[in-house]
Amino acid sequence: MSVIGWIIFGLIVGIVAKFVMPGRDPGGFIVTVLLGVAGALLGGYLGRAVGLYREGDPVGFIMAVVGSIVLLILYRVVAGRPRRA
Repeated sequence: MSVIGWIIFGLIVGIVAKFVMPGRDPGGFIVTVLLGVAGALLGGYLGRAVGLYREGDPVGFIMAVVGSIVLLILYRVVAGRPRRA
């Protein structure tokens, strides 16, 4: 998949992850899209590395959404903390 393909796929995955996990994000839409791209890469890589599926299998979309949700949770935990002075 080309870079543009990953960006579009990440956008879709980021939107799906946002609908699955609603609430206020500290970053906004752009951060959610970037987390979607990163989650798609992370979930896709881990799923193929473990041998759950091959490249091009439809379950890759689910793994990408799971990866995005995990990154969204981590981002909310890290960025949602109050800052110390």
